[in-house]
Amino acid sequence: MVKVREDYPLQADGEVNLDAWIDRIGAQVELHDPALLRRACLFAREADESYAKEHPWSTRTNSFLTGLAMADILADLKLDQESVMAAVLYRAVREGKTTLEIVRKEFGVDIALLIEGVLRMATISQIINPDSVNSKFSQSQLQLDNMRKMLVAMIDDVRVALIKLAERTFAIRELKEASEERKQRVAREIFDIYAPLAHRLGIGQIKWELEDLSFRYLEPEAYKHIARLLDEKRLQRDVYIQSVIRELKDALLKADIHAEISGRAKHIYSIWRKMQRKKLSFHELYDIRAVRIMVPQVRDCYAVLGIVHSLWKHIPKEFDDYIATPKENGYRSLHTAVIGPDGKALEVQIRTTNMHEEAELGVCAHWVYKEGSKGGSNKDAGYESKIAWLRQVLEWQEDMGEGQIDVLADQIRQSIKHERVYVFTRDGHVIDMETGATPLDFAYTIHTQLGHSCRGAKVNGRIVPMNTRLQTGDQVEILTQKGGTPSRDWLSGNLGYLGTTRAQAKVRQWFKLQDRENNIRIGREYLEKDLARMALTLKHVNLADYAPKLNVKTSDDVLAGVGAGDIRASQVVGMIAESLPQDPAAEPPAIQLNKGRKALRSGVVVEGMDNVLTHVAGCCRPIPGEPVVGYITHNRGISVHACACSELLKLQEEEPDRIIEVSWQQTVGTVQPVSIQVQAWDRTGLLRDITSVLANEHVNVTSVHTESNKQDGIATMDIIVEVESLGQLGRLLARIEQQPNVIAARRVSTSLPRT
Repeated sequence: MVKVREDYPLQADGEVNLDAWIDRIGAQVELHDPALLRRACLFAREADESYAKEHPWSTRTNSFLTGLAMADILADLKLDQESVMAAVLYRAVREGKTTLEIVRKEFGVDIALLIEGVLRMATISQIINPDSVNSKFSQSQLQLDNMRKMLVAMIDDVRVALIKLAERTFAIRELKEASEERKQRVAREIFDIYAPLAHRLGIGQIKWELEDLSFRYLEPEAYKHIARLLDEKRLQRDVYIQSVIRELKDALLKADIHAEISGRAKHIYSIWRKMQRKKLSFHELYDIRAVRIMVPQVRDCYAVLGIVHSLWKHIPKEFDDYIATPKENGYRSLHTAVIGPDGKALEVQIRTTNMHEEAELGVCAHWVYKEGSKGGSNKDAGYESKIAWLRQVLEWQEDMGEGQIDVLADQIRQSIKHERVYVFTRDGHVIDMETGATPLDFAYTIHTQLGHSCRGAKVNGRIVPMNTRLQTGDQVEILTQKGGTPSRDWLSGNLGYLGTTRAQAKVRQWFKLQDRENNIRIGREYLEKDLARMALTLKHVNLADYAPKLNVKTSDDVLAGVGAGDIRASQVVGMIAESLPQDPAAEPPAIQLNKGRKALRSGVVVEGMDNVLTHVAGCCRPIPGEPVVGYITHNRGISVHACACSELLKLQEEEPDRIIEVSWQQTVGTVQPVSIQVQAWDRTGLLRDITSVLANEHVNVTSVHTESNKQDGIATMDIIVEVESLGQLGRLLARIEQQPNVIAARRVSTSLPRT
């Protein structure tokens, strides 16, 4: 249980004196509405008391006192009132003592959004594989990188990250009385995830505490050994440091340099890490005895460096100028080691006051972090942009104050392109995937055979369609069928089952390995099906003519490629549509082509003619992308027909001289009406589902006629829609055919030959 801290102002009854506590917070944070903060505190306390009365057996923590402790940490970081209020209320929401809806109603949307963001980050704690606590400092580096990247990807407001860091800082402070299992689990999570996050945001004072306390529980013997060595020499070291400070102050006063000088506490984990990295014993370290000098200006730093080196002998190779060349996390300071009084090694850090605040509070810009392992971590442009944005907001918040940074922050956030998503496996491992990935992509990422046998998926415990787009933080579980094999529908871009090229390549490879004759048969069926949807046919088409364009040799190679998934059926259909023959018995019309092309209002370009009225023929209603031919009418200008239109074939025989070459103009937004017919087993909600598909595809519907045959139970829908291209029509028909009970969806026209 959380106890009332001794440094809290208390009332006579032992309760926290909220007015005095708010005054103390107000000394560090600019409170624009102290009364609202007080109301949030009372709300959190009442939520605790009500929950305790209703659940007297509960062992849950005192979320009110936890909230005050988190608020104190945020006040030290100079955050705003909204952050402090969110911290006060967060644990009550997380522990189910109140709800986000109530918080939103009582304290506004901004506070609720901050709490909601911290709750999203908390999912990492709930999903990370608990077995990881058993391996000391041995987590896969790739897994840790993915977890951290996922964490950062979930943050839309830098204050969310800081509230979470405050919550984890308080959690590890309270571990003394916890079970050994909980100590290990919490320390491992904080050491692997949150201490690096604090470092990446440049918040030194939080980073050091999280590292030291985590190290205390993960490596207790090493921690105690170093702590004991430090304690044994502490009194002597303090006396020594005070004498060094006096000598430095006298020398700086003579040089008329005003400075603050203090002894610098060396953190236990950093000592251990340095001993491990440099293979040194405790007594060989130069920086156990250390002082820090803070001056007003950068030029003073170098002046002080000269004075230090004139007082004591510099130790070779122990000087670092992080002002001229800052560290990769933006840290700036001068570090030197000298042989100080009594011949003892002494480290001296020299920096300006601003540099010190940046190092402690995280106000550093232009930061790129490496993990410290050999070669560093793999860089991710979107991830680094997100980190840079978070750090920039921290800097603006310090320089510009609350309320002035919102527009700038939003602009930068919108400019960040999230190129990766990070999702959990069922066992808590993080998988790094491309944006747009689906559960089927996820299955192929885990194992090729898992992808082949995939028949469904659960995301966050709920069954979802396999073309669902995954989001960062989702937990995915794949449902398989023994002996399952890939479906060719998975390769259809219109259906969106696969969003990554790697998974698509694995599916194509599977089909390629199947029997060639079977692939030819299936390829023909698949191609004829796609052509039939748009009232086109393979009749009189020689696929060998298209083979060179598809990098194969024969027509069978084309069909086998479609059947194996190496060639998209839509690609072949597009080629056929562009060069579909008109009448195989008729000679192509002789057309005189003149110079110049004129685009007319119908979206059609007429070869060699200007200012001629054109209109789309009502008999076949061709749509953009479909091969077309013009016919010069007697009094209505040029009528535009589909090449396969039966009316056009008659006109070619009767008046071939009136046939003229036309083509579609490359414009965006031009639509043409087209008739489609849907046949399906009749059921309740069928029309609603079909119209939902039309709405989702942003297709305008001008006419719908539905008839249902009671004898065979088949419903027939004749629909007229407006589409921009053959591609859009093909996608629309494919989506309709995916609906339950739908038998077929195809384009129809009284003048186009039926297949």
